[in-house]
This record gives sequence, C-alpha cells and structure tokens, in this order.
Amino acid sequence: MREPQTKTGEVFQSVLMNYLVSQARTVEASVNRSLTALLERNDRLASEVFLTEPRINEMEIVIDEHAIRILRQGNLLEGDIRLLVATLKINNDLERMGDLAVNLSERTISLSTMGHVQSPPELEPMAVAVRAMVSKCLGALIYQNVDLATQVLESDDDVDRLRDMIFEGLLGGITENSALAAPNLQFVLASRHLERIADHATNIAEDILFWVRGLEVRHGRARQAEVRADGAAAIGA
Repeated sequence: MREPQTKTGEVFQSVLMNYLVSQARTVEASVNRSLTALLERNDRLASEVFLTEPRINEMEIVIDEHAIRILRQGNLLEGDIRLLVATLKINNDLERMGDLAVNLSERTISLSTMGHVQSPPELEPMAVAVRAMVSKCLGALIYQNVDLATQVLESDDDVDRLRDMIFEGLLGGITENSALAAPNLQFVLASRHLERIADHATNIAEDILFWVRGLEVRHGRARQAEVRADGAAAIGA
C-alpha cells in the first residue's frame, strides 16, 4: 500500500506551482506588451520586451530543477506525476511564448523604420484572439479550470483562419505593388509568431486537461475516445 504524500512533498509542490504561476504571469505580460507594441507600432514598448526575456529563461531553469527534485523524492501519487509531467511541458511552452514575444517586438521595430504602412485589417482581431487565449490559459492554470482550458482549444481554429486571411491579403498586395514587399514580409512573420503563440497556448490548455482530469486530448484523441464510448453505448443498448 502506498504511503500518503509527506508534508515536505506538499510544500515542494506548492512552491512549484507558485513558480509556474509566476512564470505564466510574466510571460503573459511580455506577450501583451508585444501585442500592444505591434498594433500601436510602438518601438519603445517593443524594446521593453527584451528586458523580460532573461528572467523568463532563468525561471524556466528554476522550475525544471525544482520539478526534478520532487521526482527524485519518489513516493508520488498518480495526480502528483501528472502535475509534474504537465509542469515540465507547460514550462517549456511558456518559455517559447516569451521567445515569440521577442520575435514580435523585432517585427515591430523593423516596421517602425519603414514609415507609414497599412496594417492588415485582420491583424488586430487576430491579436485580440491570441491575447484572450493567453489570458484564459493563465486562468485555467491558476484555478485548474477545465472550462477555460477547453475554450482555449476551441479558439485555435479562429486564429488559424485569420492567419490565412492575412497571408493571402499580403501576398496579393506584393503582387500588385512590389514596394510593399518589405513591410508585408514583416506582417507575414508577425502573423506567424501570433499563430505560434496560440499554438503554445493550446498546448498548455491540453496539458492542464491532462493534469486536472487525466485526459489526453492531443491529436484528436479525446474525440476518438468519445466515438468509442458512443459506439460501446450503442452496442449495449
């Protein structure tokens, strides 16, 4: 029979969660700053994002090391193991989101040197959608909220659709006016960075569902499980 988790183990996990939430808040602030800088074409605000990156990188290492210390203690329950697995994956996705915030800021600084160029009309709604996904991820993490995590998964297709619209519009603009090639390339890259931030937010939402409910929802496996369950129920009826 497995012994209950020690008080020391509970403290270690509480510290781990505090670290992870702090990292998530820092990354969210960095992403939001980069989004605002892009929409407002504010190179000063974009430059501030670079100052946050070293802290995010350092916290990634601290969280990984703390999780490994807990693993070395052993005597972990199933829920503890899911938490640690999810933490290691979420930590990596958060660090990548921080990197992408830096990439977005680089695009903003480049655009600020090109004078007045028109932003794609879909850029702002795409940025709003990505901002909402990141915010809901943080809420899902803090409150272990399955509903918020599910909402993040449902938003990913909208972001992809907006990315496709931006790409098609910018490509058409270059065809009509070659002078737009340089700024349009920056917008294409920016939309790609936005899409990747949304992808990492989706990964985090999937990991939260795994942690809280033990659900494996990657690659459509949740839907496959529903189909199998429905089929079994129909056979038994």
